[in-house]
Amino acid sequence: MNILLLGSGGREHAIARALSGDPSVSTLVIAPGNPGMAALGDLVAVDVLDGRAVADLAASRGIDLVVVGPEAPLVAGVADAVRSRGIAVFGPSAAAARLEGSKAFAKDVMAAAHVPTAAARVCSTEAEAEAALAEFGPPHVVKDDGLAAGKGVVVTDSREEALAHARACLGKPGGAVVIEEFLDGPEVSLFCLCDGHVAVPLQPAQDFKRAYDGGQGPNTGGMGAYSPLPWAPDDLAEDVLARVAQPVVDEMARRGTPFVGLLYCGLALTSRGLRVVEFNVRFGDPETQCVLARLVTPLAGLLRDAACGDLGGAVLAWSESSAVTVVLAAAGYPGAPRTGDPVRGLGEAEATDGAYVVHAGTEERPDGSIVSAGGRVLATVGIGPSVPEARDAAYAALRKINLEGAHFRGDIAADVHSSC
Repeated sequence: MNILLLGSGGREHAIARALSGDPSVSTLVIAPGNPGMAALGDLVAVDVLDGRAVADLAASRGIDLVVVGPEAPLVAGVADAVRSRGIAVFGPSAAAARLEGSKAFAKDVMAAAHVPTAAARVCSTEAEAEAALAEFGPPHVVKDDGLAAGKGVVVTDSREEALAHARACLGKPGGAVVIEEFLDGPEVSLFCLCDGHVAVPLQPAQDFKRAYDGGQGPNTGGMGAYSPLPWAPDDLAEDVLARVAQPVVDEMARRGTPFVGLLYCGLALTSRGLRVVEFNVRFGDPETQCVLARLVTPLAGLLRDAACGDLGGAVLAWSESSAVTVVLAAAGYPGAPRTGDPVRGLGEAEATDGAYVVHAGTEERPDGSIVSAGGRVLATVGIGPSVPEARDAAYAALRKINLEGAHFRGDIAADVHSSC
C-alpha cells in the first residue's frame, strides 16, 4: 500500500511509527509531519484543511489509503473530498464527524441509540446556562459545544468559574454550551475501529488531563497515559462495544451517515455503571502512543479494511507488555505556550533502554537544531513487562531532555489503580 498520513502531532508520529514498520506499506507520505517523523516517511507540505489540495496530493502520489490524524480536517470535510476522487480514507465524513464537532449532536445520537451518558442541557443563552448550573449543582461540568483541542471542558466547584466558561463558549460565533451532571469514578479511553457497519475495539488506556500532579490545574490535551489497565474489568472492551460503540455505529448508519474511521469513546466507570463522557472521531493523544505500542497486528491492513467496509471477522493480537507515555509541555501550556526554545538531549533520550521519543510540537531550524513549536512539545514512551517498569523507562528518557521552562507531570501511572 501507498499511504498518505495527515497531521503533525504526537498522535500522528505514533501512527507513522506503526505504519512504517508494517511490511505491507510500500510508501508512506506524511503531510505535513514533524522533525521526528522525517525518518519514517516522505514529509510534504500541504494545508490539511484544504480537501482539494489533499486529494490532489493523494492522486499525484498514487496513494491507496489516506489516514486523517487530527479532528479539524475531518470536521472540515477533507475525507469527503478525498473519497470523491475514488481514494480510500480512514476517517469519517464531515456529517459523521459531528460526533466530535458538536457535543449537542453527540448527545442526540446517544439518546437515539440508548447509550448511557450524563444528563445534560444544551444552552444557547446565559440565562439557560445559569438555570442548568442550578439544576445540576456542583461540581459543575461545562463544555464548549464545538472543537476545543481537548481544552474546552471546565470541571469546578466554583459557580463563577463555570459561568465564566459558559459565557466564553456562548460568545463564539454560533456558540453553544453543554452543561452536564458530574460523573464520579475513573475515566477510561477506548478506541474502536469502524467500517460503517462494524466496530472493533482496541485495548483501553487511561489519560491524565490535568496539567499538574495530583490532578491539579487546568485541563490540557493530555499530559500522559498508560495501557493496559490492571484494575479495569476484564470485559470492559466487550461491554463498551455492546452498549456504546456498536449502537452508535448502527444509529449513524440508520441516519444515512455511516461512521468510518476511529470512534474514541471517553468513558467514566461510575458508581451507577458505565457512562460516556465524550466522543472523538480520531485517535486520542496521548493514549495512541500507548495503545499502538502494544498492538501486534499490522496497523495498515486494519485501517484499510475499515476504510473499505471490510472489518468483519477482524481479530487483533496484543503484546503482553505495558506502555506508559509522559508528555513534556512548554512553558505557559496550556495557556499561551512559549515557542522557539532549543530542545536538547533527544539523542540521549532515544538511546534509553525500553523507551523512545515521540515528537508533537517541534520544528527543525536550518542548522538542524530542534526547537519547541507548540504546547505539548514531545513525549517519551516507555515499554516494559509491567506498568511500573514501563513508567521507569519513560521517565528515565524524559529526564535526559532539556527544554527551558518546560514542565511535566511526575505522577503518570504512579499508582496502577483507577485514579488519574
